[in-house]
Amino acid sequence: MTHTVREKHKLLARVRRIRGQVEAIERALEEESGCDKVMHLIAGARGAMAGLMAEVVEDHVRTHLVDATRHPGALDAEAAEQLLDVVRTYLR
Repeated sequence: MTHTVREKHKLLARVRRIRGQVEAIERALEEESGCDKVMHLIAGARGAMAGLMAEVVEDHVRTHLVDATRHPGALDAEAAEQLLDVVRTYLR
């Protein structure tokens, strides 16, 4: 079982929230809202998407690269944490 299946409900909940944010952008554009409102909505949706990506990447690294039971000697756990810190920072 892959991590995306194991975390299916949590990931789908995040995707549904992102869908709601995108729909809010669409409504704002249809209502001809101000640029500042539209930009804030876009920034929020972008942040949510980046958060989703960070979560999937982190789960992937932990599951497929540093799971000592499945992959002995695969990747140093400390190195993985350093990589994940950089990814989290980049995706913000």
